[in-house]
Amino acid sequence: MRLHGTAELQNQFAAEETALLRVLWSPFLLPRYQCFRALCCKGPPPPRPEYDLVCIGLTGSGKTSLLSQLCSESPENIVSTTGFSIKAVPFQNAILNVKELGGADNIRKYWSRYYQGSQGVIFVLDSASSEDDLETARNELHSALQHPQLCTLPFLILANHQDKPAARSVQELARSVSTITKNCLRELPISYRKEDQKIL
Repeated sequence: MRLHGTAELQNQFAAEETALLRVLWSPFLLPRYQCFRALCCKGPPPPRPEYDLVCIGLTGSGKTSLLSQLCSESPENIVSTTGFSIKAVPFQNAILNVKELGGADNIRKYWSRYYQGSQGVIFVLDSASSEDDLETARNELHSALQHPQLCTLPFLILANHQDKPAARSVQELARSVSTITKNCLRELPISYRKEDQKIL
């Protein structure tokens, strides 16, 4: 009798479970059940990796405008950075913590104090700058490439202001810096024209 009672209980539980499944999988309740599982059983998204970059270049090269564009900020009332600023640039798979250093004459000599901990370098060139400013930018790029805290890091050179009439071509700028980059860097032209709204 004891075994018989156990079997009866098992059969009763099985019948109740079957009935419950039929209710849950009915056309009326199934979407709500799936929605409940999606809300309550899905864990938080994995954290995106973060990378620390340093962004350097002469005053007026467009560093601040570049970061504002990447952060989808308004391009109005942009003021050149006088010291340094840090912006978190979000991407789908990563977050770039970019430290922008001011490019004025009296600030560039302190750049190296902010290199520590960097995992990459963005160097912004003004494609429409004067020959003197281009030579100064070349010298600063050479110094950065030789610095012990940066020499092993990936460099990205951005040829900015390509939309200006006096802008040098990317090929011309590449030839200008090829003697110090040894053709191992990537140069990208960029523009902030409203009709572009992207890095070219």
